[in-house]
Amino acid sequence: MALVLEFLILSLSIFLLFLLIKRNKTAKKACLPPGPVGLPFIGNLHQLGNSNFHEYLWRLSQKHGPLVYLRLGSRPALIVSSAKMAREIMKTRDLEFCSRPVLTATNKITYNGLDLAFAPYGDYWREVRKICAVHVFSSIRVQSFRSIREDEVSRTIEKISKSALACKPFNLSTEMVSLTSTAISRSAFGKRYEIGGSDTNRFLELLAETQAMISSLFLSDYFPCWGWLADKLTGMSYRLEKNFEKFDAFYNGIIDDNLDPNRPKPEREGTILDVLLQIYKDGSFKLQLTLDHIKAILTMSSAMLFAIESQALSGAPCSPRH
Repeated sequence: MALVLEFLILSLSIFLLFLLIKRNKTAKKACLPPGPVGLPFIGNLHQLGNSNFHEYLWRLSQKHGPLVYLRLGSRPALIVSSAKMAREIMKTRDLEFCSRPVLTATNKITYNGLDLAFAPYGDYWREVRKICAVHVFSSIRVQSFRSIREDEVSRTIEKISKSALACKPFNLSTEMVSLTSTAISRSAFGKRYEIGGSDTNRFLELLAETQAMISSLFLSDYFPCWGWLADKLTGMSYRLEKNFEKFDAFYNGIIDDNLDPNRPKPEREGTILDVLLQIYKDGSFKLQLTLDHIKAILTMSSAMLFAIESQALSGAPCSPRH
């Protein structure tokens, strides 16, 4: 009799727990913005494989309104498509939405979020922003690199002129990418890394691979429980780790050369790396910079500049910060 009573109590407890969970899910679902119906487990992931992605999102906004809810695996997402809702999220409720999601590729490449773009909002982010705004990306610093930009443009024009005089074909797209990469590398490191050069860990290839990794699909971002295993089986984890190791070795070599007291006189002083290393040596900020901080800031700054310049040269629209 006692065993039957215990069984009934256990069954009733499980039934009540099931009702409570179902009620909470229903209440949460009722508070969510409208959106397309997804499939169990994967949510709306299967609906995003559209070549005209911007048109698909526009059609969603026409059907569901300016705020659309999507479930990407286990990750919720909001699609904002009106100025009013964008103002509400980015200004009125900016503290709730200002941090970027922690994604596999960006977290690895930025040394676990030590850069500015992908660091979570907080005291650390504010301190890194202060360093970047005052010392790295200030208008005075940008103007100090004007001679580099003018010199690289002059070199490009000279190459085009020589090719035209020789009546030889000229790949303008390749040259524009080379112009971008050399301008960035000279401003950041004081060195030129050109297409076809024999420099260790070619800068352009590393940037292109980093950009590809950031834009690639990692299943672990949407299915944390088992996605990491799928990423290993598809080779994405190995590819990301390889790219990170190459970029880390690249930066270690440049930093060691910069810190070497017997190094030959560089092409110019006051590069972005020089500024960050000076802050690292002085320790004048509340945040004590480490070499990982410096490498993370350099990696994302270079990758973002490369992406923006490449998109500008190709005429593609640049993606806004989300």
